Amino acid sequence: MKTFICQVCKHIAFDEAPVDCPVCGSAIENFEKDDDALKIPADYDNLTDTDKQHLPVVNLSRKCSITYGSKCTDVLIKVGELEHVMQSEHLIEFIDLYINKKYFSRLAFTSNNIRPAALLHLSADTGTLSAIAYCNNHGSWRTKIKLDA
Repeated sequence: MKTFICQVCKHIAFDEAPVDCPVCGSAIENFEKDDDALKIPADYDNLTDTDKQHLPVVNLSRKCSITYGSKCTDVLIKVGELEHVMQSEHLIEFIDLYINKKYFSRLAFTSNNIRPAALLHLSADTGTLSAIAYCNNHGSWRTKIKLDA
């Protein structure tokens, strides 16, 4: 899979580099091709502790718990089956979210009094949701889940 990384904000683009980074606005010249940018375990049935601390865990619910409307999917995302440290020298900086490889949101975290998790309310109910967590020491880790499964 072709992946391109923004050297300013670490955003990952799929298939081709964008003219302007959708996160930080940097020009296409700031993107570098890196087809090994995403950490994906070889065996999901035998995850290492490092895998378990970095892979986003995604849970879907077909209800709107805090918003109005009949068409909503609640998405709970947390980084790690095992808790990841959140210290300035080692932390999850952000989770980027995509539907069908198209970026739509970044959830940014600091090392102060926060855990890398969020609840979102999507109006989309089909396609593939990708959550990419970025650790400042161990890089980008991706989990994909079908919304219409």
